[in-house]
Amino acid sequence: MIKTAVQQFMLGSVFKNEVSVRKTLAAVKEAGYDSIELCSFMLHPMGLFLRLLTKAAGMPVGGGGHLDWQTLIRESGLGVAALHCDLGSLEKDVKAAAREARSYGTDKIVITGMYRFDYGNESTVRELAQRLNEAGKALKEEGMELLYHNHNCELRRVSGPGEYGQQRKCAYDILVDETDPEYVNFEFDSYWFTEGGADAKQWMTRLGSRMKLWHINDRGTRMSGPAMTPILKSDSMELGTGNVDLEGLLDIAKQSGVEAVILESHRNWIHKSPVESLQVSARWMKEHI
Repeated sequence: MIKTAVQQFMLGSVFKNEVSVRKTLAAVKEAGYDSIELCSFMLHPMGLFLRLLTKAAGMPVGGGGHLDWQTLIRESGLGVAALHCDLGSLEKDVKAAAREARSYGTDKIVITGMYRFDYGNESTVRELAQRLNEAGKALKEEGMELLYHNHNCELRRVSGPGEYGQQRKCAYDILVDETDPEYVNFEFDSYWFTEGGADAKQWMTRLGSRMKLWHINDRGTRMSGPAMTPILKSDSMELGTGNVDLEGLLDIAKQSGVEAVILESHRNWIHKSPVESLQVSARWMKEHI
């Protein structure tokens, strides 16, 4: 049975204190989701600069860094689908990362992508693939599984006959081809590849059973009344309200044996509320999963 979850990032703006976290987790459970996916750095106190940086990127982390998340999640009745972690911290202390994930009842650690990283440099991306292999091997020895989560930067072209001409490989080609399935698999985000102009269905088919988790989101435009111009900006939408072929993607995910479908959006929520947004998306989840 495929589980459904919500990514903790989506709820950062309403995770202000223990009361708001309890209320929000209860709403997630009541909406019908099985689990939450955690971000390691949202579970601990973090510096002001990083807080401001994530907020500027549209991903406020909230005030939950000082809370007892073990108790809060246990009392909510939600499971934990996976724990997001940065590669540097994982490489620094694999045992600590594994211990934290295990304490929340999950055996999956997800690398969320690399900040200030040149995905257009072939040698750098190949080096990343090897780092992932090494980290994944170390995690497997701890009884854990390493997954890589994409955004759209992995679609940058990195190799080929020259700057122009025939199609060149993108960074994600290298990460898929040069990581060992025994040690590295994937949490595929179809929204970011769709936003980047890629064929998400094609990529999901290519990943096959290596796609262990699926980050889901719809894409479209929310507005009422006439537009000033014929060109509208697309953004995330509640499931079933945009123009992504979610049913087609879901068919591939099911064929691939995906273990969990995880909702995540950072803005453009209905009534500017992430909780209302996940409640609307839950209706699509219930109908199709």
